[in-house]
Amino acid sequence: MISAGVHSADPTGWLAAGLLAMLPTAGLQAQEVVDLPAEDRTVSADFKVVFRIGSAEAEAEWEQFTSIRHLGFDSAGNLRMLDAPGPEPGTRIVVVDATGRLVDEFGRHGGGPGEFGMPMSMVVWPDGATLVEDIIRMGYHIFDPAGDFDRLVREELGRNMRPARTGPRSLLGGSWDDPAGGRRPIIRYDLSSDEVDSRTLADAWSPRSTNEGRVVGATEVKDLVSSEWGFEPELLLDALPSGGIVFSDSTAYAIKVTDPSGEVSRVIRRPIQPMPVTEAIRRAERERRLEETRNRPVTTRGEPNPAALAMINSFLAAQTAEVENMRFFPEVPVIESLRATWEGTLWVQRSTEPGADEPGPIDLITPDGRYIGTLPRGRLAMPDAFGPDGLIAFIGTDELDVPVITVRRIPAAIR
Repeated sequence: MISAGVHSADPTGWLAAGLLAMLPTAGLQAQEVVDLPAEDRTVSADFKVVFRIGSAEAEAEWEQFTSIRHLGFDSAGNLRMLDAPGPEPGTRIVVVDATGRLVDEFGRHGGGPGEFGMPMSMVVWPDGATLVEDIIRMGYHIFDPAGDFDRLVREELGRNMRPARTGPRSLLGGSWDDPAGGRRPIIRYDLSSDEVDSRTLADAWSPRSTNEGRVVGATEVKDLVSSEWGFEPELLLDALPSGGIVFSDSTAYAIKVTDPSGEVSRVIRRPIQPMPVTEAIRRAERERRLEETRNRPVTTRGEPNPAALAMINSFLAAQTAEVENMRFFPEVPVIESLRATWEGTLWVQRSTEPGADEPGPIDLITPDGRYIGTLPRGRLAMPDAFGPDGLIAFIGTDELDVPVITVRRIPAAIR
């Protein structure tokens, strides 16, 4: 089992023996290990619906969403939603209050200040300020709490971005690179001034080099495509109200909690074993990825010229070849998703069998390691956004594939 950087034998030969020796001795001595019970204690997933907006039957024009990519709450309970159909007119940010009534709309498609080329993700800070990643503009738009454009930041801010709980314009993100060798840095970005200040807050374990398969200075399309791996342990992270962070970086049920300085102070574990990856699982996962690659939409602005079309086709062919030759980790990670509520409760969604349609069970745990209970398998997906006073939001679709946003409230007893 791959566990928090410590491994037992595995059949693939990529075992990194001796990782324990890489960890600081003082850090290990300072860590509290909390072992949770093996048996689930079921809690009800029947959360009250606060409001539901969207769908093909929506009467108000503002409620006719095209493609909700990301959303987030501010401290007043207002929900900001990124409605982004792609590199086309219609892109906007819609703001509703805690009852689902329209508050504001801002942002639009275009090439001017605060106008979107192709927005891909969004982060909402507690005061309502908003950051939107734009891959066409090669940067991040920052809007103030009133929705007015502030500036465009062109520095790379990492992946899996979360608003930090310290500083009015602070972000957490996992590094795209692996400069430390066997480590995935978790970085705090301070965007409170024109100069972006960044520093490594914690080092997560990396099962392999994230630069593997890439060629520095590559000009051939095939050299720009990353190697495909199945069931690689993701770096899952979120911010805590204390100013610390919580993260998972292995296939084991091992959740690491840090203090505000980034020092790991607690490891929370459950005796739940990862699922071995069999040949049947490998075949099914490879076919699923191939189908996903074949059906991936190609979005361009206008009619692509022959050279651009040839490059697109070459890129898709290289991706297909990588999937056909993909490699696999020996285990399916136990933890699929990890989030923290505004009150600090950890939501830990466990994996199901590869290819299963229903969401896995969600464990609710306090940061100090108290087990609250488990939402049963198939009853509730991991929320797409957490807000104050127990608000949670989900992105769904109706029978015509039109976005529907549902906001529920977590009961106070398990909040």
